[in-house]
Amino acid sequence: MTSIQSQNMSAAVQLVAPVEELYYLDSQSIALTTELSALEAWNQVMAQPMPVMKIAFWVRDAISSCFGVKRISGFSGTPRSDIKVGDHLDFFLVEHIEPEVLSLTSRDKHLDVMTCVTTDEHRLSITSSVITHNWFGRVYMFPVAFAHRLIVRKILARLQKNITKAASDN
Repeated sequence: MTSIQSQNMSAAVQLVAPVEELYYLDSQSIALTTELSALEAWNQVMAQPMPVMKIAFWVRDAISSCFGVKRISGFSGTPRSDIKVGDHLDFFLVEHIEPEVLSLTSRDKHLDVMTCVTTDEHRLSITSSVITHNWFGRVYMFPVAFAHRLIVRKILARLQKNITKAASDN
């Protein structure tokens, strides 16, 4: 199964590999009414992890650890301000950071994942790209691809609602 959805990707988006090598690619965006850096957007999104994510990561860790995959335990919700390449945001390695671009990776023997958060004065995008290395990586991505797309859509909708509410409160 290959799921490639990449319409309207910003030129600043970084991918884990060239598009033709990807097993999965999803890019979703929202309009911004206020200026945010990529890290500020990440912090706002991660400040309120969706309740279902704790269960999803528990299931993921229970199953994947049987195949030698490191447990990741999910997102802490801890905001970060000073990060540099080589730091970790929860289980993600910071590969690239500048005000408009935050590229994060997680790599193991089954797959490589990159999530790239990009902002400009009018849009916020979250782009995730994956390459798989073996059958387990492909099987793992079957449910994750479907769920990931829905989760990102929900996260972006919630962020847009919060931004709109904050703007109207001021």
